[in-house]
Amino acid sequence: MNTPSKIPTVALDSLGCKLNQAEIQQLARQLEDAGYKIVPADEAADIYILNTCSVTQIADSKSRHLLRLARRRNPAARMIAVGCYAHRAAEELMEIDGVEIVLGNDRKMNLPEILGAISAPKAPEGPAISGQEKRRRDASRTRAFLKIQDGCKNFCAYCIVPLVRSQETSVPANEILALVKELTAKGCREMVLTGTEIGVYQDNELNLEGLIRRILAESAARRIRVSSLQPHQVTPGLVRLWQNTRLCPHFHLSLQSGSDAVLKRMKRKYTAETYRNAVKLIRSAVPDAAITTDIIVGFPGETDRDIQATVDFCKAMDFARIHVFPFSPRPKTAAATMPQQIPDAVKKERSNQMLALAKESAKNFRLKFTGKTLDVLWEQCASGAWSGLTGNYIKVYANSPGELTNTITKVKISRLYKDGVWGEVEG
Repeated sequence: MNTPSKIPTVALDSLGCKLNQAEIQQLARQLEDAGYKIVPADEAADIYILNTCSVTQIADSKSRHLLRLARRRNPAARMIAVGCYAHRAAEELMEIDGVEIVLGNDRKMNLPEILGAISAPKAPEGPAISGQEKRRRDASRTRAFLKIQDGCKNFCAYCIVPLVRSQETSVPANEILALVKELTAKGCREMVLTGTEIGVYQDNELNLEGLIRRILAESAARRIRVSSLQPHQVTPGLVRLWQNTRLCPHFHLSLQSGSDAVLKRMKRKYTAETYRNAVKLIRSAVPDAAITTDIIVGFPGETDRDIQATVDFCKAMDFARIHVFPFSPRPKTAAATMPQQIPDAVKKERSNQMLALAKESAKNFRLKFTGKTLDVLWEQCASGAWSGLTGNYIKVYANSPGELTNTITKVKISRLYKDGVWGEVEG
């Protein structure tokens, strides 16, 4: 009697943007279909795959750290690095002990074939999976990140992305619709549409607005979340779609600076006033929308007056969340060789100033919803409390004697709690 072959286990991990998360989820689906067993990223798997990020020096460092950490968990694991850092500097990653395969953005989605996934053994029939395993699988499909577009040609002065994702492509709408329907049928409650710059989505005559209309009309997806947009891409027609409550009231608009002088040096395609008008348009149509943003501090030539303009602008915008990044010169970008580089001590001081504002702004946004009832998509239970997300991206905690994973319930918000709010599950 032959002993069944051990099913190879694969741990997939990702750094950086939602597009990276979408790609790692796509790889996970492909590898699982081919017979591999997908396990949590922090398990000692037979194969460890990291979708790397290279948007900052810190991202590079985190990529190297995660690969070395996985190596320590299982010295025999096959180590694979893919993504933006792998595309930019494959030789650096190959020098890390145990890294066997490095694939850039142009080849990473071929990884299943490169691994020989088609011939991987299928899982034998056996007893039903445990309740714990079922909850883990359910939680993993609560929210799906769908790549609808890739590539950028903006060449903002600080940004390395166009150098590692230079070819602009849009996924055909029919393929997106098919995947949305498939994931919905499997129980996924929320679809996150993501890409390098989804505002330029174009499939023949269909733009982003048209794509969202089709998803709303042709699928039963409970929630649809749209990832980052540029402020000049926010149009009345697009915003009107949010009259449909299946669209999550959450808009991520990267600001980077509230100073027009800095925005010009960054080669951004908008002014502070353009951004302000986009926010007004959103708030007029979707009053409870969360508007989140990114800020770069310490860009070359940034003055005290510039950073104060950014602080004042962010206060006026009432952001739900502000992601703060100290400027990090990236190889071959225009900003890397600009004069008037800001000293690290000044960057740190300005970062701390912006981080304090970010904390206060997030707190004030959450406070607006105390006493209100919101729909929450529950993801997991840890330390005795359930946690999930509202449509406007507030993290909610609550107690419940019943199973909540991957369900949407109404919750009355009572108070601030940790990084979110505490609520009482209704019904």
